Amino acid sequence: MWKPSQSGPTTPSFTPEPSHSAPPASSAEYPNRAPATTGEQATVGKGLFFKGEITGSESLFIDGKVEGTIVLPGNRVTIGRNGQVASNITAREIVIMGKVRGDVSASDRVDIRAEGALTGNVSAARISIEDGAFFKGGIDIKKVEAKPAAETKPFGAATASAAPEPSKPAL
Repeated sequence: MWKPSQSGPTTPSFTPEPSHSAPPASSAEYPNRAPATTGEQATVGKGLFFKGEITGSESLFIDGKVEGTIVLPGNRVTIGRNGQVASNITAREIVIMGKVRGDVSASDRVDIRAEGALTGNVSAARISIEDGAFFKGGIDIKKVEAKPAAETKPFGAATASAAPEPSKPAL
């Protein structure tokens, strides 16, 4: 209701509520972007050229050109279809869909997809090279360090507990 003390019509104040339920951008909106498996992922786009050393603590998707060294231990490095990399790469996991010239070292695995090309040596625990992929270099398969197994006991064996020493009589 209008009151005479007001000089004119009032406009309600509008404060937009933050949108917490907005869906994340889908890969359909960004067809050249590979989905991040865990955590954050940085991207070097098609139009970018990077020269130098890349280090950090998140995964990296490269669809542009990179020269230098890439050291992302514990993370994934993905070279997209348009990616051209002249660099040594060290990471937990390396996926190659573009062109890489340099040595790659992965603590877990290297995956060279059908459209990918790698000229350089590979050092990894596992490697996958799809039909149609280009690879020229050497392969060094690292042994995965086995976790120390718990003591194994024969089936049905009773667990032996240390018997306490008999107490000596006090003199």
